[in-house]
Amino acid sequence: MLFQLVMKHQANAKSDILSGLTVALALVPEAVAFAFIAGVHPLVGLYAAFMVGLITATFGGRPGMISGATGALAVVMVALVAQAERQFGDGAGLQYLLAAVVLMGIIQFSAGALKLGKFIRIVPHPVMLGFVNGLAIVIFLAQLPQLQSFTPEGKWGWAFGDWLTGMSMFWMAGLIALTMVITWGLPKITKAIPSALVAIVVCSLLVIGLDIDTKRVGDLASIAGGLPSFAVPMIDLNLETLMFIAPYSIIFAAIGLIESLLTLTVIDEMTETRGRGNKECMAQGAANIVTGFFGGMGGCAMIGQSMINVNAGGRGRLSGIAAALFLLSFILFASPLIEQIPIAALTGVMFMVVVGTFEWSSLRIMNRIPRHDAFVLVLVSGVTVFTDLAVAVVVGVIVAALVFAWEHAKHIRASTYTDENGWKIYELTGPLFFSAISDFKDLFDPKNDPKDVVIEFKNSRVCDHSALEAIDTIAERYNSAGKTIHLRHLSPECRKLLKRAGTLVEVNVLEDPNYKVAVDELA
Repeated sequence: MLFQLVMKHQANAKSDILSGLTVALALVPEAVAFAFIAGVHPLVGLYAAFMVGLITATFGGRPGMISGATGALAVVMVALVAQAERQFGDGAGLQYLLAAVVLMGIIQFSAGALKLGKFIRIVPHPVMLGFVNGLAIVIFLAQLPQLQSFTPEGKWGWAFGDWLTGMSMFWMAGLIALTMVITWGLPKITKAIPSALVAIVVCSLLVIGLDIDTKRVGDLASIAGGLPSFAVPMIDLNLETLMFIAPYSIIFAAIGLIESLLTLTVIDEMTETRGRGNKECMAQGAANIVTGFFGGMGGCAMIGQSMINVNAGGRGRLSGIAAALFLLSFILFASPLIEQIPIAALTGVMFMVVVGTFEWSSLRIMNRIPRHDAFVLVLVSGVTVFTDLAVAVVVGVIVAALVFAWEHAKHIRASTYTDENGWKIYELTGPLFFSAISDFKDLFDPKNDPKDVVIEFKNSRVCDHSALEAIDTIAERYNSAGKTIHLRHLSPECRKLLKRAGTLVEVNVLEDPNYKVAVDELA
């Protein structure tokens, strides 16, 4: 498969491989840190980054997108691990996590097979901007602990303590600044080699050559290990276990799919191409199923690493495959060398990712876009930072939908006139749905209207069951006043569902259109 990809994309093979190497170097501290957050061994995160990255790069719907262990999942996984440890004993946390990851993969694969990936289209642009800005802030905040000292209280031998001071902070800040300058400035001279890779190499040579006392990857944890091996999670296969892991798996699947599909959309815009959402869902699901059986903590698309890859020239599947294979080679063969890379260099690369990810234009347009869109943008960004991505996107979509409904409720109106028969005609304009019902009812005057009244729907549309109920209510009001109401241009479905009006209303059958109404009875 790899050979075929190289032959098919020879022109971009060099860029893909070099960008894959850059991504692999940036993946190491991220995967280790996310494993710590989840409360599992660092190799569990590294194996996840390798397997999820390899499978999604090979079979996914978005070439050039990078997947692996992510912080968005890790902050939820830690709750499962801790609860399993308390409920089932020491050592049970990892096994129940692996089982939950397998179930997560099954849910994701099913979502793709059922073509549910298309629903990412309902995410409004302000929510997209909030997602990108929120993740940029999260990536930035995730780097700040690297500016702190290590203490020995952590589960795996370390934890973050006080802020660095003196020469330690000087070297850390200086190397971060050097990395950012190289990453920013080198593309202005040449794009033959990814600037982030050059920055990492230069800082590493500087630190090793001058024996600078600064934090290195090896200070986080040893990344040395063997090949991941197949093993069925050691849990009791019963209903109790399923009920325990299912809620977590559903949350994992939702977070993974939302982050992956939104990242896919961002990469689509950057590369001016179009990925395949449903195929990506299925690839993410398959990757997590495999990962759960091979000792990995699961994962999804990573916007930070995807940005590094695309900015470094990675466009094809080969870039993601190369990143995964390089990461595996680090684990198997090059751990002593990789552990000498200064944390500052990788932190500087991630800071540049933050600068490139954050939509700075959103700050300039705040006063030019509708206030409700600006509110949704800020809301999604804030919820992403303080809770998690899935909650933020769901909240953003709900708020945007409610605002949309409120704004369109104002569009229902009626022009009135009297025809040659003396009948009063209410000619409606605008959609009739749940939030427009109150204004719709206020349009009519049963007490003062003539004996025959026509409600003309040719410029309106009945959208839901609430609208049908409102029509019934108006019909009953006119009937109580001893008057007849005629409804024109209603679809057959509307007429069928006007139950309570019964014979109280007259419907013009000949001119009525045929369209569906969004109510449960028609599902």
